[in-house]
Amino acid sequence: MYHVAALREAEFPITQEHLYFNNAGIAPLPQRSQQKMAWALQGLSHHPTHFWQQQGMPMAAAFQEELAAHIHAANPQEIVATSSTSAAINAVAQAVPWQQGDNIAFCEVEFPSNAYPWLSLERDGVAVRQVKAVDGGLTLAELEKVVDSNTRLVAASSVQFFSGHRTDLAAIGQFCHERGILFAVDAIQSIGHIPIDVQAMHIDILASGGQKSIMATPGSGFFYVRNEVAEMMRPRMIGANATHDFLHWLAYDLTPAQSAQRFQMGTPNLPGMFGLLESLRLIRELGVEHIDQHTTGLTVTAVAALTELGYEVITPLSDNGPITTFKSGMNQADTDALVNYLSEQHISVVKHLDAAGNPHIRLSFHCFNTAEEIAQFAAVMRAWRV
Repeated sequence: MYHVAALREAEFPITQEHLYFNNAGIAPLPQRSQQKMAWALQGLSHHPTHFWQQQGMPMAAAFQEELAAHIHAANPQEIVATSSTSAAINAVAQAVPWQQGDNIAFCEVEFPSNAYPWLSLERDGVAVRQVKAVDGGLTLAELEKVVDSNTRLVAASSVQFFSGHRTDLAAIGQFCHERGILFAVDAIQSIGHIPIDVQAMHIDILASGGQKSIMATPGSGFFYVRNEVAEMMRPRMIGANATHDFLHWLAYDLTPAQSAQRFQMGTPNLPGMFGLLESLRLIRELGVEHIDQHTTGLTVTAVAALTELGYEVITPLSDNGPITTFKSGMNQADTDALVNYLSEQHISVVKHLDAAGNPHIRLSFHCFNTAEEIAQFAAVMRAWRV
């Protein structure tokens, strides 16, 4: 394991003044990533062309190589920078050559980024089947009930944003692979927490914005499309650098670039990419398996503390990630008052509503959080209830 106290001091000054439990909403930027982005902005301010050629282009290659290694992709060309999970999944959804009668399956508790792009295809005759959630997420047993010979794609979150349920990607990936079904994964809540092997898990498409699990900035992210899958796709959103001969600007040749590079959307967010890559290096330095062990341990601690306080926790202990969610037991106004009270005590949590509108409170952890912070949170909650 890494040294949490040293990490907090070196990279996360927010820990000196806050109990920050909203990493599943937006995680703090590590100091090294902030400094790298400041350096990039300085270069773009003073010597933009030189910086682009001498620093930006080598970084873009490293971006692909290091992210490919992180998720065990077969080829760096399967990695593309993007602005958000939504942008990536929309690009893919519009590029698959759908046939009349095709259907898509995803769990009924998906975040909109992994639901709306698929639902929008209903206008083109693609059916969408929502799978009943069990323990707050997608299970193979429930998925099997809705899949048939016309199922073209299954979409899943590796960790559910609301419940913290951890999806069995290996089992579902194997199920899809055996049936020739595309498997698409929203990894924004897990890419910096949980080891992912896209080849072993038979993941065809994976997307992640940068601002959550990977601790980068909003407006940055990446996605992966397996080479064989990308080659059969025809993107409808086409960037200037997404074609095979893109440097011949006036040729107007729409022949797609090879592999996932056909999804490039013009000039990328260079400072954001520098920052994301620096955050990824920190995660790999700490060891994603160590972060996984640490944050799932914090979830177990938080569940125990909240249960002792009498709250109903909906996060399953059997399949959990770095998220702990509990029912507030109050109406929305009183739940808002509690969240505001916690904010005044320098404790950051968020309110979420389930499908029926019942208010819940979510805590989400990362590599820098500690069990002592959870004990402090529990003490404040106990005092508030008196």
